[in-house]
Amino acid sequence: MKKDLGVLEAVFPMPVLMIAAYDENGTVNVMNAAWGQICDYKQIALFLDESHKTTENILKTKAFTVALADRAHMTEADYVGIVSGHKVPDKFARSGLTAVKSAHVNAPIIEEFPVVMECELADVLKKGSLFGVIGRIVNTAADEKVLDAQGKVDVTKLNALIFDTFRHDYYVCGEKAGQAFREGAALKGKK
Repeated sequence: MKKDLGVLEAVFPMPVLMIAAYDENGTVNVMNAAWGQICDYKQIALFLDESHKTTENILKTKAFTVALADRAHMTEADYVGIVSGHKVPDKFARSGLTAVKSAHVNAPIIEEFPVVMECELADVLKKGSLFGVIGRIVNTAADEKVLDAQGKVDVTKLNALIFDTFRHDYYVCGEKAGQAFREGAALKGKK
């Protein structure tokens, strides 16, 4: 029997995404966001608060990067999520993270995070309290240490953080449970 829990953000897992952009002076800002998802083969949707410093920077520069946070940098990832770039102008410097300019878009790549998508602003969604940005993925780069022999990202090497919306904890994913698009094949012919 299920127990009613009221209104909850009951989607699990949620990615821990590191969103980075330059301001108009070329200063790096990065934030931690869980409300983001691939929305097309070449696009990512991020649902952000319009008042965030990083959101303002994205709207000005029309570019951003999205990196996957990992266990090794959980402290830094959490810090940039709990400190506002509006209140702490040197937030990025205080994080201890390092950035290099993307070769593909006008946005910073945070070196410590193992996988990054370099994006151009494609669209802005605004309806009522909903605000989101859609990025066109121009390039994805990954540290060689998280690649398999075929050059694909191996999630067992990634140690990607996932956010638990129920208890507000971080977890690490990586155990393979099955093969997508094959596990249900046995049920296809079932009547």
